[in-house]
Amino acid sequence: MKAMIHSTVFEQNESEVRGYCRRFNPVFASARGSVLRDVEGREYIDFLAACGALNYGHSDPEMKTALLKHITDDGMTAGLDLFTTGKAGFLDSFQRLILKPRGLSYRVQFTGPTGTNAVEAAMKLARKVTGRSNIIAFTNGFHGVSLGALAATGNKYHRMGAALPGVTRFPYEHYLGKDLDSTKYLDKILSDPSGGIEAPAAIILETVQGEGGLNTASSRWLQRIEAIAHRHGALLIVDDIQAGCGRTGTFFSFENMGISPDIVTMSKSISGYGLPMAIVLIKPEHDLWEPAEHNGTFRGNTHAFITAQVALEKFWASEDFSQEIKAKASMITQRLTGISRLIPGSQIKGRGMMQGLCVNSTELADKLCRLAFKRGLIMETSGPEDEVIKIFAPLTIAPERLGQGLDILREVAAEIMGKPRPVPVHALNQVVKPRSKSLYGYARSRPASPPSFAHTHASSDFFGY
Repeated sequence: MKAMIHSTVFEQNESEVRGYCRRFNPVFASARGSVLRDVEGREYIDFLAACGALNYGHSDPEMKTALLKHITDDGMTAGLDLFTTGKAGFLDSFQRLILKPRGLSYRVQFTGPTGTNAVEAAMKLARKVTGRSNIIAFTNGFHGVSLGALAATGNKYHRMGAALPGVTRFPYEHYLGKDLDSTKYLDKILSDPSGGIEAPAAIILETVQGEGGLNTASSRWLQRIEAIAHRHGALLIVDDIQAGCGRTGTFFSFENMGISPDIVTMSKSISGYGLPMAIVLIKPEHDLWEPAEHNGTFRGNTHAFITAQVALEKFWASEDFSQEIKAKASMITQRLTGISRLIPGSQIKGRGMMQGLCVNSTELADKLCRLAFKRGLIMETSGPEDEVIKIFAPLTIAPERLGQGLDILREVAAEIMGKPRPVPVHALNQVVKPRSKSLYGYARSRPASPPSFAHTHASSDFFGY
């Protein structure tokens, strides 16, 4: 009855624009680590991570403790762009742990606390710096849904009904096939006085297209794009809103790619705890803003600064966390390879812990996600036709929990494709202890020796793995 009442409240009062709840329709009550719990006590393994906003999992205990202390000590909440202790702590940690070790020099701009606002600011600044208006974006890119950012977004569904000038779109790497180099086309058009497009203020791209189907750009392609941008007097903007904060294995998705973006946008997991926060990283020579030229009431969300600093200090003070992500990414690739054999023509997409499986069918991808959800696994689709199943678990997920989620995906793939149900991979060659109870009272089995990593930050998972 409680769930029914809650559901009615949403259906009667919330706008039709609601989306995720149409596929995942229980009323969720709590979450910790990589597990969500609904009001009926059912538990779900999270392969969604709030669309990349919870890279460090739900309810991280250290972040929660720091936030509660800040609140009980009457710490600042909304600080506009005032100097605050919370902002100072974040800036110090970000400079010391992220920028300096990577040899990067950026000024940090705090925008309104959404990714799309960060993109708006980045595009606006590039236009100011260059005195130009045109922005070059790429097929299948996703940069937000406010009008400026939406103009750079490729998805037709989100663009419906909006007049969106000021952006010229070019093919992303391999959009026209493996043998066609789209950078040559871009350079030729920009070099030709009769090419027909205005000189760009900036080129904006994602190194991995999160919503566009987990398409990945090679270092060679990215280096050519950067060279083209600078040759033609444009800035390079990397949108790291979804691919950043460790999602690809390194803090920035462009690390080890041989490029140095002029501007970087970040949001989603930058706060660490799922609190609204967004930043724009600007090379000092391009920081030409006038005071309050791009402002926003909630750009000083101090609660987010508190948890963001804890996230940096906890996860990025050494290389250990990055190595752990890479180990789990390898596990995902290995397991997806096995699952792909069950689905003819399917292929693995993405990199790091930003991977998925293209099944070449909207209907099949939807079936897989819906059946997996009934078995206790939350995941979504991406791609222009929603044909890619997206594995987006928290980076802190315990190896065994990750294996359990991938077991569910493998089982539903075998069932839908009419093949024998496989033995769960995580159960092979392991001694299983007697069944016990989880925190929420559900029976479970605990393997005696879960897969080992160099270290793990997954202790905040419900079951202590």
